[in-house]
Amino acid sequence: MRQQWFDEARFGMFVHFGLYSGAARHEWVQNYEFLSDEDYRPYFEHFDPDLFDARALARRAKETGMGYVVLTTKHHDGFALWDTAVSDFNSIRACGRDLVREYVDALRAEGLRVGLYYSLLDWHHPDFTVDGNHPRRADDDIAALNEGRDMARYREFLHAQVRELLTGYGQIDYLFFDFTYPQSSDGLAGKGPEDWGAETLLAMCRELQPEMLVNDRLGIPGDFVTPEQYQPTSPLVLDGEPQVWEACQTMNGSWGYHRDNTEQKPATLLVQMLADSVSMDGNMLLNIGPDGRGAIAPRDARTLAEIGEWMRLHRGAIVGAGHAPFDPPREGVYTRRGRKLYLHMLSWPLGFVHLPGLAGKVTYARLLDDGSWLRTTVADPTQKAANMTPAGEAEGTLTVHLPVRRPDVLVPVIELTLAD
Repeated sequence: MRQQWFDEARFGMFVHFGLYSGAARHEWVQNYEFLSDEDYRPYFEHFDPDLFDARALARRAKETGMGYVVLTTKHHDGFALWDTAVSDFNSIRACGRDLVREYVDALRAEGLRVGLYYSLLDWHHPDFTVDGNHPRRADDDIAALNEGRDMARYREFLHAQVRELLTGYGQIDYLFFDFTYPQSSDGLAGKGPEDWGAETLLAMCRELQPEMLVNDRLGIPGDFVTPEQYQPTSPLVLDGEPQVWEACQTMNGSWGYHRDNTEQKPATLLVQMLADSVSMDGNMLLNIGPDGRGAIAPRDARTLAEIGEWMRLHRGAIVGAGHAPFDPPREGVYTRRGRKLYLHMLSWPLGFVHLPGLAGKVTYARLLDDGSWLRTTVADPTQKAANMTPAGEAEGTLTVHLPVRRPDVLVPVIELTLAD
């Protein structure tokens, strides 16, 4: 099954890196500030990723417990991080390096799955028509600006670049297209699947890389769906069929490096989001935005290190795990891997946690971080509450006895071995 590795990995790294990294104020800076090609050109002329170390990045992803990485080979500004033959707006011309080649080789050396991101938009290309997402959308005479632009020629360019990526770097495991927007904006028509030649493009992907996963952002069905910057609240289902999905999340609300953005999510919250995703049979793709020199920002490095230490101790509760058909207690969420049921404790109660429906179904309980045994009991459902005695729990409830002191980890996990 093509997605087996994806379902197993559960946790990946997104890497947004490009000219906008030097601008250091969001990957959509060209759009937000209505920058022309001339305004944006200095970031190309001064692109110098001397600290972009693909091997170090791959090691960091692996140490964080991630099974795959996805790199922005080309974002909406049109700048390509590889030696594309159909545009001179690329990293070879800017700095003499094929960063996609370095990245792919580094991931393979670490045994990680290779993912590529490719933007369907291209604000630099002369045939890409001005629409509601284009930096030139506020110009006085957009009709004149669009005169002579030909989306058919742009489609040829788009398909040629994707072909380069899928034929020049060996096996590719994952392709993230971004994005389709058929709705009008600012009185300008959006772009739908027909603008990309989506059916033909996807067929080419299947032909060139038959084992590769492709996301859902061509505007036609793909292999998995990609909720972005929010967490689903239950396993995703469409017409009664379970959906393969991946939550795309940032460290601080920006994908590209944003020097002055201080809204960094704490590592505890990110681990809770990861566990929550896996509990609903989803993956989490966590983004970093290397700085203008290509280095992982210190604040991101610190967060990744914290998550990596948690994953070192709790890997089994995430990798290879998925949804569990049990109702979790109010204090947490379940993930399951075979006979192991994992309770991720999002809050820490006093003395006990009560697990509905698990009486007689668990043979052993322990804290996963240090492997220490936890006592379990089944209370009499008819027991009356008194000054020093709690009321009984519902029939079938298993009670796990907890230490008063919460384990010193981001999210404590109780591992329960099921009887069958």
